[in-house]
Amino acid sequence: MRGLFTPITKIRRQVFTEVARFAFERDPAQEDFNYFYESSYRIIPGEVATYRDSVFKERAIIRERIRLAMGLPIRPSGTHQSLTEGMPQCASEDKMLEPPLVNVIPFACEACPTDRIQVSDNCRKCLAHPCTTVCPVNAVSIAKTAAVIDQDKCIKCGRCIQACPYQAILRFGRPCAQACGADAIGSDSLGRAEIDQKKCVSCGLCIVECPFAAIADKSEIFQLITAIRSGTPVYAAIAPSFAGQFGPLATPGKIVSGIKALGISRVIEVGWGADIATRTEADEFLREVPVEKPFLGTSCCPSWAMFARGTHPELSACIAQTHTPMVASAMRIKREHPQAKVVFIGPCIAKKLEALEGEVRPYVDYVITFEELMGIFSARQIELNDMPETELKDYASRDGRGYAVAGGVAQAVVNVIREREPGREVKVLKADTLRDCGKMLALCKAGKADGCLMEGMACPGGCVGGPGTLSQIPRASAAVRAYAEASPYRTAGDNPLSGETAS
Repeated sequence: MRGLFTPITKIRRQVFTEVARFAFERDPAQEDFNYFYESSYRIIPGEVATYRDSVFKERAIIRERIRLAMGLPIRPSGTHQSLTEGMPQCASEDKMLEPPLVNVIPFACEACPTDRIQVSDNCRKCLAHPCTTVCPVNAVSIAKTAAVIDQDKCIKCGRCIQACPYQAILRFGRPCAQACGADAIGSDSLGRAEIDQKKCVSCGLCIVECPFAAIADKSEIFQLITAIRSGTPVYAAIAPSFAGQFGPLATPGKIVSGIKALGISRVIEVGWGADIATRTEADEFLREVPVEKPFLGTSCCPSWAMFARGTHPELSACIAQTHTPMVASAMRIKREHPQAKVVFIGPCIAKKLEALEGEVRPYVDYVITFEELMGIFSARQIELNDMPETELKDYASRDGRGYAVAGGVAQAVVNVIREREPGREVKVLKADTLRDCGKMLALCKAGKADGCLMEGMACPGGCVGGPGTLSQIPRASAAVRAYAEASPYRTAGDNPLSGETAS
């Protein structure tokens, strides 16, 4: 559903807009958070339900989404707790998010079947009925109008699906669980989705795939705006996947103007930090592979890195120790402007979790997604198409901007390796979903990836397929490639700015 303006997109944007508008307009002396009691009525007006069976249920879900958008946990369903509990503590530019970041709103979940094989109305009740013949447990029978499957007997072997000449038998599961490459989603006692936080790597794909909008993540919109209003200088480091995310007429220069119109002091490219990361990973590869490490896995995607270290701890040392582009960019900003706050703007929810790490927290103060940024623009009534062009002064290379598309990270590192050791061949393995990353790690464990540079991405298509994006993956990929080609530098090695600091 990424890139489609669905009712879920509308609801999420309305919630982000409500929180951002309050953050910009509130009177800090009054601290009246009762505004949010009315928000659910502005988003869900009237007495007739639009999306669910009850307008009251719709508003209850909106209230929990507001709490998450404020950076607060959802409330327990079985006991009373005020909607505004904890909100005064959020009214600080230094308030940190607390895990878990990705949450299921229980009463928004429809308890979808976890794995089911079912006969569709395409069944012709054929004479051969091979479905009954191939079933090893006699779970399939022929009823009056069609074949039926006894769900208590069915062992989900799928043989009936393969045998049916009409493709009338379907297998389907819970969309959020199918999207979760970490297998972190199970069921609670009522059959509703439940996240195993020990396995969850905050990739956020369950949020994208849930058709009932029952899963949401916490946000730092309120804290970011509080910092802007306080007069603290705020620097934005924007991921290269921003190109093409805000419509065909919203050029990169117009997007930068829109961000600065919010009160941001300066906008720099995270691709600039990607060039630094590229050089460092190229050095690490040349120095350690294959003598000290059998292979090197890139470190750009925090979900991939967490997944690799969690599922194959014996291979942890083979994941590059390089700071991600977000961290590299933020570190350089803080060195030059230690009093500034840094917000990372990108497609990724996992970056919110990365920013909470002890060694990262001093440098990255806030993380917001493109979707959340769109809600802030809406609150300030900023039309990007009408904004003037603003040039980004610190350029990233073509390869640094290409980090946003699957395969781009590895290619950037390979290009620098070849500059330093012409003629050296580098074998590359890459995967852009966690399930495929798992298969790639299995090859490594079996010793079939020795000498390789390995790129892992949690999201399909790379960062352009992140859960905080607004555009369809093919369109976003094309926009990023065009933006990358506009850089005056080809590789990280070409970019003299990758050895300088932000000004």
